[in-house]
Amino acid sequence: MNIILFDGPNRDNLLPLTYTRPVADLRIGILTIKEKWEHLLKSEVSFLTQDYLKRKFPAKSKKINYLVNGSVIPNKNIISEIKKLETGELLLKGKEPIAALLKDFRVETIDFDHFNGFETIQSQSDFKQINFPWDIFSLNGEEIENDFKLLTKGKKSQKLSETVQTNQAENIFLEKGAKVEFATLVPENGYIYIGKDAEIMPGSVVKGSLALCDHSTLKLSAKIYGPTTVGPHSKVGGEVNNCVIQGYSNKGHDGFLGNSVIGEWCNLGADTNNSNLKNNYAEVKLWNYNKKGFIKSGLQFCGLIMGDHSKCGINTMFNTGTVVGVSANIFGDGFPRNFIPSFSWGGASGFTTYKLSKVFETAELVTKRRNIEFDDTEKAIFEEIFKQTDEFRMK
Repeated sequence: MNIILFDGPNRDNLLPLTYTRPVADLRIGILTIKEKWEHLLKSEVSFLTQDYLKRKFPAKSKKINYLVNGSVIPNKNIISEIKKLETGELLLKGKEPIAALLKDFRVETIDFDHFNGFETIQSQSDFKQINFPWDIFSLNGEEIENDFKLLTKGKKSQKLSETVQTNQAENIFLEKGAKVEFATLVPENGYIYIGKDAEIMPGSVVKGSLALCDHSTLKLSAKIYGPTTVGPHSKVGGEVNNCVIQGYSNKGHDGFLGNSVIGEWCNLGADTNNSNLKNNYAEVKLWNYNKKGFIKSGLQFCGLIMGDHSKCGINTMFNTGTVVGVSANIFGDGFPRNFIPSFSWGGASGFTTYKLSKVFETAELVTKRRNIEFDDTEKAIFEEIFKQTDEFRMK
């Protein structure tokens, strides 16, 4: 099966996280959605995404191609339904396209009108989708469990140190090179996955499910309430509750982060805190790029959504349901507003535009520390996002 994961109609509802990546490149549980498909199918899959992202995330077509909605979290049932498709058939969930089978498909020409005239079939499978940013932390516990079982099947965990306190060692898995000493790990019938060369430092306490991905670190005396995911090459300290950090980001010091999704290459300064519950216990509303306004989340607990490459200074305070765009730089006292556009520079006292030349300087320095080049492809992506988000910045 040649699977091409396309950005479905809910892509804009997942902004700012999808400004810099296809929908299927979002991490939930231990793996990204793309990686889940690859593990289940035991084959490589590719993306069909926005024009300005195609150079970084190219599609790979063959004679026969299955187009699959990138927001779909795969399981055996939906995969079975997709495999049964015939050429020219379109699988729907309600009115939303889920998958289609095409021959001789030119990836550069696809749009949703391409499905006109297809024979439609309603899916009977029970599967999850990522429709809004808060779905990522809301569904994270279930996905940590699914990914844990997928990744550890038939494998043996590295031995857990005798200095570690736990009551469910069978629900803890350490990959090669993982290091845990003098920590307390309490899965609470959840699962704790510690990736390759990842480390949990002494004094840390984990309660509930945790995915600590490859080369990531929980700092000294970190307090983690699951289900939480710390993506690869990240550092986390302080108190964290039900959050997903996509990767290559740091929250290295004390401070509270709850019910949040943090993109890649972000940095939260020491004693950064976010509120995840309104004082009046009311439903949380968040900025939605598609509606260009605030919409109801249906949640009582909802914290911070932060796009890639954004950063905040020490003692930053984020109010309940704050959305921060791509490459914003936030600092100063007081609460900044609940929607901070991409490439904003400032805080509660006001924002100016973070100029692209300065953005590039910082990004080059940050990525270089991980031996990754911030190249012309990345710069072109940022230039396009800068144009697309101009209307939201203060003039």
